[in-house]
Amino acid sequence: MRLFVAVFPPNEISQDLRRRIVGTPARLTPVAQWHVTLAFIGEVAPERLPDVERALAAVTVPRGLELRLRGGGRFVRTGSTVLWAAVEGDLAGLHAAIRQRLDAAGLPYDGRDFTPHLTVAYADEDGVWETLEGYQGPWWALAEIALVRTAANEGYTRLKTW
Repeated sequence: MRLFVAVFPPNEISQDLRRRIVGTPARLTPVAQWHVTLAFIGEVAPERLPDVERALAAVTVPRGLELRLRGGGRFVRTGSTVLWAAVEGDLAGLHAAIRQRLDAAGLPYDGRDFTPHLTVAYADEDGVWETLEGYQGPWWALAEIALVRTAANEGYTRLKTW
């Protein structure tokens, strides 16, 4: 199974951003699936799921940590552009704690540098990402992290939260 750890913003936060980018030529990702990936674990055998859950249960989640979506950017890929909203707030410590617990349990994770962001759309036209410039969403308090399974043609399934 393919897994990742994420923060899902409250619906009102996602809807605020959605109102900002509606009407652009961007193909929005499903708003209900908007999230900030804290750690991409990747493929894990089903029998290792309890190990993943134990590792994440040992992470201290900084509930109440203030976060907001502010500004954004783009990743240009062949054939399209990925548009993302930047996340303001200190998620670096939480990200590091999750990686440390996964590593201690002998579990995989993506070792790329951590840039907290929320993918909102795919666009084929230059300049669409500019709709995010100057955006400052409302603050929200971190309430939980989620272990999420992703599968082709099924979207995301939240397996457990802490």
